[in-house]
Amino acid sequence: MDKMLSHIGRIIFALPFLLFGANHIMMGDKMAGMVPSFIPGGVIWIYFTGAAMVLASLAIITGKQGRSACFGLAFMLLVFIVTMHLPGLGNPQTQMMSTINLLKDMGLMGACLFMAPTFKS
Repeated sequence: MDKMLSHIGRIIFALPFLLFGANHIMMGDKMAGMVPSFIPGGVIWIYFTGAAMVLASLAIITGKQGRSACFGLAFMLLVFIVTMHLPGLGNPQTQMMSTINLLKDMGLMGACLFMAPTFKS
């Protein structure tokens, strides 16, 4: 029963990343403005993060390379926090959304780090 619940939990955790990733891939051109201006490459980062989220989600669901996927997602979320959410706190126009996304990504990052040890190396 515990294994079944654990697998269901992994699927529930991974599905939003699968959907976020697919959204990044399908709507990359519309999301290009989200890449901070000090990061070169522009829209390529939207597609890259989308592909990374899809692959990580599949790794978590299948259990193949799930540990690495969790650590990779945690690092990616940390990069989002440092490059987008923290700078957004200083702008009154984006402060509320930056705070919400900061807390969301911190929670997801914590869940990634909590889940990583559940996978075999």
